[in-house]
Amino acid sequence: MNTVIVDGKKIAPSKVICIGRNYVEHIQELQNEVPTSMVIFMKPNSAVSDMLVSQSHPLHYEGEISFLIYNNKISAVGFGLDLTNRLLQNELKEKKLPWERAKAFDGAAVFGPFVSIQEKDVSLLAMELWINGQLVQEGNIGLMIYKPEMMLAEISTFSTLIDGDIIMSGTPKGVGSFKKGDVFIGKIFIGSKEISKMEWVVQ
Repeated sequence: MNTVIVDGKKIAPSKVICIGRNYVEHIQELQNEVPTSMVIFMKPNSAVSDMLVSQSHPLHYEGEISFLIYNNKISAVGFGLDLTNRLLQNELKEKKLPWERAKAFDGAAVFGPFVSIQEKDVSLLAMELWINGQLVQEGNIGLMIYKPEMMLAEISTFSTLIDGDIIMSGTPKGVGSFKKGDVFIGKIFIGSKEISKMEWVVQ
């Protein structure tokens, strides 16, 4: 089983639950419709990685505030990259077919270290993604259409959250492609205080 680091310890999530179309400006960026209900898809454990690897076909990065679950609550937060084969995803969407081939491939859920947080701090979380020294994405809980408590409630209507599972909460505007050698830095904040930082060099 693939693992993530939580407070210095390895934990193997059974699954990664992703919330799509959760920032209005990102919806507009991809010319999608604003959803009338929560868009949810999953990535298997085999998609989990701590390495950012380019492939023979173009991929898009999507930086996200990611939550680790324990006792059906958010217990830790980390920076995650939801990697997407956008051309394939668009083809599948046009045919009204599932997205998994474009979203759930090996290495498609890249995570930095998770750190424990208190429940009262969840609403204060924010993220930044820098690529080659340029700020390309920033977002926070206040900009989300569906807040974390809504995610937990909706997911629990159809799927059991197991300790160690991860929720990727959606991406703000600024997604794009990347290439080998690019330097990514993902940051998580509580208010203005940086609590987690991860650097990747695309392999």
